[in-house]
Amino acid sequence: MRIAQVAPLAESVPPRLYGGTERVASWLTEELVRQGHQVTLFASADSTTSAELVACAPQGLRLAGIRDHTASHLAMLAKVRARAASFDIIHFHLDLLQHALFTDLAHKCVTTLHGRLDLPDFLPVYEAFPQMPLISISDCQRKPMPATANWLATVHHGLGPGLCPFDARGGAYLAFLGRITPEKRPDRAIEIAKRAGMPLKIAAKVDPVDEEYFRTRILPLLDHPSIEFIGEIDEAQKSAFLGGACALLFPIDWPEPFGLVMIEAMAAGTPVIAWRNGSVPEVVRDGVSGILVDSIAEAVAAAKHSVAMDRFQVRRYFEGHFTAARMATDYLDAFDHLLRSPGHTRRAAE
Repeated sequence: MRIAQVAPLAESVPPRLYGGTERVASWLTEELVRQGHQVTLFASADSTTSAELVACAPQGLRLAGIRDHTASHLAMLAKVRARAASFDIIHFHLDLLQHALFTDLAHKCVTTLHGRLDLPDFLPVYEAFPQMPLISISDCQRKPMPATANWLATVHHGLGPGLCPFDARGGAYLAFLGRITPEKRPDRAIEIAKRAGMPLKIAAKVDPVDEEYFRTRILPLLDHPSIEFIGEIDEAQKSAFLGGACALLFPIDWPEPFGLVMIEAMAAGTPVIAWRNGSVPEVVRDGVSGILVDSIAEAVAAAKHSVAMDRFQVRRYFEGHFTAARMATDYLDAFDHLLRSPGHTRRAAE
């Protein structure tokens, strides 16, 4: 199959530091190439891939200091459009702009929605272009969308091989990995660690929009001997960080569409202690790959229990559900379904 993968330009593919969508796009692209498909990746020039790379920006826009990415994405979409006839499937990992520009090619276009859909900001686009096929990353993510949304499938993320090696021993500290933002609730993680009497390591980036929250709400909580703030870490550091923890704290306070860090932790054999919000019940099997909680008290008890959980069992659950090979298979099934649909056959003939 001839497949175009169209990634966001915020980060390279894969990203040097933080960047969930670009990381997933990389894992999927590499697995599709490994399986023998002809893949073209539209991404920034500093991306690394075994597919054909079409450079659409000199480097990832965030680290280049470019805040408004609209112009760069429109220029990229023009490149995709110019080569559209050479692809069987055009797979977008962008939220919005392609819907207006590729409506006439809806029969061969697929958009994976990676972000939250519970805010009203973007709903007009999905209401205006109901013919555009969509893929959700969890069933929960779909709930706020209009009934006219053209859902093709739900495909859970899958992790590329060897990225988070299994660590049978683990460690004695709790881990928090992600962004410092109110809905991620790093304050909950700190309170859990303090109440449990366990050390906590926080590896997280602080976006400009969250700097005041970090300075006023989180920074004062870090003045404690058991709390260590590391900052943003890269891929190599992440493996050791997650593998060396006794548990990952995922104390979210919002409808998380997926939560990539959960499957990264499970790959390392590290159980996940998570609030029962958003996609969490779809990703974590309670009592097997982690513990689902609804309160600080429950999380404290879970943290203390995590040291006794079977890390081999956590890893086996990951291998059965969240590998890149399984993700690629699910996407190929969705692509095949679209290509066999009456709409595609009619438009292809035209």
